[in-house]
Amino acid sequence: MTTTIRPDSLAPGDVAEITRNDASLRRFLHGLPGVDQVGAEARAAGLGTRSIKTTAKAYALDLAIRMVDLTTLEGQDTPGKVRALASKAMRPDPADPTVPQVAAVCVYPDMVGIAKETLGDSGVNVAAVATAFPSGRAAMDIKLADTRDAVEAGADEIDMVIDRGAFLSGRYLQVFEEIAQVREACARPDGQSAHLKVIFETGELQTYDNVRRVSWLAMMAGAHFIKTSTGKVQPAATLPVTLVMLEAVRDWREATGQMVGVKPAGGIKTAKDAIKYLVMVNEVVGEDWLDPDWFRFGASSLLNELLMQRTKMTTGRYSGPDYFTLD
Repeated sequence: MTTTIRPDSLAPGDVAEITRNDASLRRFLHGLPGVDQVGAEARAAGLGTRSIKTTAKAYALDLAIRMVDLTTLEGQDTPGKVRALASKAMRPDPADPTVPQVAAVCVYPDMVGIAKETLGDSGVNVAAVATAFPSGRAAMDIKLADTRDAVEAGADEIDMVIDRGAFLSGRYLQVFEEIAQVREACARPDGQSAHLKVIFETGELQTYDNVRRVSWLAMMAGAHFIKTSTGKVQPAATLPVTLVMLEAVRDWREATGQMVGVKPAGGIKTAKDAIKYLVMVNEVVGEDWLDPDWFRFGASSLLNELLMQRTKMTTGRYSGPDYFTLD
């Protein structure tokens, strides 16, 4: 029997029906409306030119700070560096206690315990990359062990990467099942679950149509967040790609009643860039997503720029870039 379910008529039981086999999943994903490349890029560019008032800018800067996932994902990471990053997450500007803390600290799984210990009950989450980050190329048992180790160490969030080779080869069911299994591995003994962010590496997906398809695929498999990039591949996050992903979570909510978060990561370096993304969120999906629970920035270098702009608005003068700690 052929599956003919459309996104605008998706019911709770339909996901299981669609994902019973690769053929039905393929029909669904390739039945999604195509993305008008010129239109998407033009709309993203137009939203990026919006101006906001000074009071709104002050609010936007603080909101952007609260949305940052402060990240260190280098081979040279040390316990001391992770502790310093966690301290900065809690008090981004030690000289100004009114600066809000960031959303999360993102580290490799072996550093989760150190970050968790340093952050304590501050409310800043610990996120861990997993599933053979950044390539996503490993046996499934290794990916699941990677995830479980991070969760057992105390990770509140897991940032997994999909196997782009499998997706680009059309092996959609394989990608779906991997996401679903990692989601299960996020379960904790207390019955709660670490939130799962699914990284697409959009710079390798070639088309906006693929970005739309993988967004729906990840949401159907149980993603709590969909994320553009690892930050290791260029291009990383862009406004048009994020627009397509925001449209996907908007349509998913209309179809299922469920909200899914969005995280652009990589290449977002200035406060002006961050505000462009916030304007887009407000215009495309609405105020419900203007919250760290539903929108994040994966851009550690962005934090100091936000702090510099915030200081300028408060004092009327810029602080030098060396006024804040380097990440």
